[in-house]
Amino acid sequence: MASVLASKMGLNSLRRKQAKTFSVTVVTMDADLEFSCEVLDHDMPKEEPIVFHFLAKFYPENVEDELVQDITQHLFFLQVKTSILEEEIYCPPEASVLLASYAIHAKYGDYDPNVHKPGFLSQEELLPKRVINLYQMTAEMWEERITVCYAEHRGRTRDEAEMEYLKIAQDLEMYGVNYFSIRNKKGTSLLLGVDALGLHIYDPSNKLTPKISFPWNEIRNISYSDKEFAIKPLDKRADVFKFNSSKLRVNKLILQLCIGNHDLFMRRRRVDSLEVQQMKMQAREEKARKQMERRRLEREKQLREEAERARDDLERRLIQLQDEAHMANEALLRSEETADLLAEKAQIAEEEAKLLAQKAAEAEQEMRRIKVTAIRTEEEKRLMEQKMLEAEMLALKMAEESERRANEADQLKQDLQEARESERKAKNKLLEITSKSPVPLSANALPPDGPNFNFSMENLSFDFKDTDMKRLSMEIEKEKVEYMEKSKHLQEQLNELKTEIESLKLKERETPLDILHNENTEKGTSKQSNFKKVG
Repeated sequence: MASVLASKMGLNSLRRKQAKTFSVTVVTMDADLEFSCEVLDHDMPKEEPIVFHFLAKFYPENVEDELVQDITQHLFFLQVKTSILEEEIYCPPEASVLLASYAIHAKYGDYDPNVHKPGFLSQEELLPKRVINLYQMTAEMWEERITVCYAEHRGRTRDEAEMEYLKIAQDLEMYGVNYFSIRNKKGTSLLLGVDALGLHIYDPSNKLTPKISFPWNEIRNISYSDKEFAIKPLDKRADVFKFNSSKLRVNKLILQLCIGNHDLFMRRRRVDSLEVQQMKMQAREEKARKQMERRRLEREKQLREEAERARDDLERRLIQLQDEAHMANEALLRSEETADLLAEKAQIAEEEAKLLAQKAAEAEQEMRRIKVTAIRTEEEKRLMEQKMLEAEMLALKMAEESERRANEADQLKQDLQEARESERKAKNKLLEITSKSPVPLSANALPPDGPNFNFSMENLSFDFKDTDMKRLSMEIEKEKVEYMEKSKHLQEQLNELKTEIESLKLKERETPLDILHNENTEKGTSKQSNFKKVG
């Protein structure tokens, strides 16, 4: 078939007497092979190994009708997929994800979550780099979206997935278009696009939308002279579009593409040849046979899955019955143990009943004995009641006596408080006297008419004797010693606190009083020492 070169080309043209190494891939080709001569006789580098790139020169207009053989469809699928991934054919992001899902289905078959786990697409090249760089999405996020679409294709064969891929790809704007740089009569730079539907003129900055198109059925003639092309429409009133290209090789390729695509365009609209009809018939028969085989396999798979589900159900039922039997056996054992326990409890209850009956008889005998004893103790009861009355009377008397003694104690406490208050006043008075008269006065030194120190009730409540004076002096000395110890402890605390905060003090903010205090502290001067000096 003329639309697909790879399926028509035999390998006989690759024969050579000497062994050579070849690598066959699917990419776009800029030159034709001449079937009249061998491959290695063409104008090409003679290095070894020689790499050949075979692919379709003319794109089909409708892939579903024109790609008859499976191998042709598969090779063309690989060619279109490579062109999309290498961005030779522009594909929008959403279409790229859908095409990637069909490509994965064609490679891996139906989606199985147990087999196709997250990360299984990490080594696959599925999207154009332009699409990946366009979004802030990780590879895991792209894989998740592709997998969602992939799961929806369940039930398709590899050939069907490839055909769905091509049916979407053939609707892309740049599908099957060969672009060439040209100039019109005015010298303006343009792009010429040649595809299965006709000729298209593009602006160099926009390969998606042509400025003008010439369908093959509206072109009357294409003439080529030296470097100038002329497109003559069927409508004679329309202007002839002329353009030129600078390279002779490119001009020849443009002419070949125009002739081939125009020929195929007209051939598609005529009745297929006998050879093509036979190929299509064979393809339909092969497709029908594959469908029957596929339905048979699906039926067998369905029956196998149903048998496996039935087996799993039976296994689950068997396990359930085994569990129920095990539980019933355990319940039986528990019931036997319970019966033995109840029998033992019944025996114990019977023995306890006998023991209670025996105790009831003993209690009845004890009640009879108590009744006899109660009659005897009636007189003792009356005597006890009389003694209780006497004891209650005695308790009342003792309570009254206790209350009286408590009142006396309170009075004594009050008297003691008053005596202590008088003693305190006497001490204060004595301190005043001793501080005013440091030289002790004896009874002989007093003048006859001197003041009498036997104070009346207006000054003190009692006279002081020698023993009282000694006792007061001792108490005063004791209090002085305690005061000095407390002062010493307080001074140590102050010194410790001063040492702690000394490093945080700002010298420039000291007041005159602070300076004086520091000087006194360094000299060891205190309030008590100043008082003694003044005294």
